[in-house]
Amino acid sequence: MSIKKKTLGVGFIGGGFITRFHLRSWIGVRKADVLGIFDVDEKKAQEAAALARKLKVGEARPYKSITEMVADPEIDALWICSPNFTRNEVMEEITEAILRGKGELIGVTCEKPLGRNVKEARKMVELVQKAGLLDGYLENQVFSPAVVKGKEIIWARGAKLCGRPYLARAAEEHSGPHMPWFWEGQLQGGGVLNDMMCHSVEEARFMLTPPGSSREELTPIKISAYASCLKWQQPAYVEHLKKISGGKLDYANRPAEDFARSIIEYQDKQGHILVVETSTSWCYVGAGLRLTMELLGPEYSLQINTLDSGLKVFFSRQVKGKAGEDLVEKQNAEVGLMPVIGSEEHEYGYTAENRHMVESFLEGKRPAENFNDGLNVTELLMAAYMSIEKEKSLPFPPPGLDNFIPAVAKGEWNPRKK
Repeated sequence: MSIKKKTLGVGFIGGGFITRFHLRSWIGVRKADVLGIFDVDEKKAQEAAALARKLKVGEARPYKSITEMVADPEIDALWICSPNFTRNEVMEEITEAILRGKGELIGVTCEKPLGRNVKEARKMVELVQKAGLLDGYLENQVFSPAVVKGKEIIWARGAKLCGRPYLARAAEEHSGPHMPWFWEGQLQGGGVLNDMMCHSVEEARFMLTPPGSSREELTPIKISAYASCLKWQQPAYVEHLKKISGGKLDYANRPAEDFARSIIEYQDKQGHILVVETSTSWCYVGAGLRLTMELLGPEYSLQINTLDSGLKVFFSRQVKGKAGEDLVEKQNAEVGLMPVIGSEEHEYGYTAENRHMVESFLEGKRPAENFNDGLNVTELLMAAYMSIEKEKSLPFPPPGLDNFIPAVAKGEWNPRKK
């Protein structure tokens, strides 16, 4: 694809939490301006557009529809950051607008997960190909500076001299999502496994893949998983969720998992057995969001913990103020000794991720992390849910994966009523 533009005009679909994370990261992104925001909640769109202008990352304005953004010749690419249950509908509108000649785009990106199940994720791939667009899957953790630099060092020194790494561990833990719909299995597509294990699965696969090699270097052959609802089915927390959702969330009878683990066994092209171990939690109570990663090989190892920050602050009991998240995402306290992450957008990989997407689109190249990767991740997550329901390890891919919908996504899962 030949691209003549030197600066990419970008529109965001969704004006909520994750879009604002992207907007803050845009300070470190060159050759792209944020020009538009669409959200079904007009106020959110106005607020996000105002934030973009305040940050001086583009003269963003609210749009009345996705089609209106596609039709604007100044907008060249769209970032899909709307809720999980809207992804197919959003991609359908983009594709329809392009096929009907309403406008043109270079590419589109989509936040995780690509779909709530394999069928939805596969439809996203089909639609973007039908529209003839470049596609990027927004998995920020594979762009995290610590992950990228750590992988580079391990493979250049440890693996080169002593053999490839064979075990990757990744975990993402915090005390629960921001918005009520995230807690709703039928809207979100599951619980913490679908919400956060997508990060851990892809980051670990990235670390085990040799630099410069495609994801096809590793073939998943077996998966086993476990999930439960450890905290949020307790009576006090059931009531809390009911209150914040206006009575819609019923975790006594329709919970989603708040803790999940998986073990994925891979085989590389040389026949080596490799293992990915992931853990995710909505019931972790610490300073805030904690991301941990490990990579182990014959004579070496790598460890990352985002809460091992170089900046810490201490506030005594006398320092009293409003609760907030000014120190770290999902912050749980305002007093005591606490880590501070100076730039979460940078540390978590959003800045590098968006630079890569912009540069790829301007060069007319498909991003290294694309919808096919999003589909692969969804396949692994759905296989993990199948393993949980069958209570056994499964060969990959298990039969029936393409049409499988987890019980939690149907409102039929309850570990306390087996």
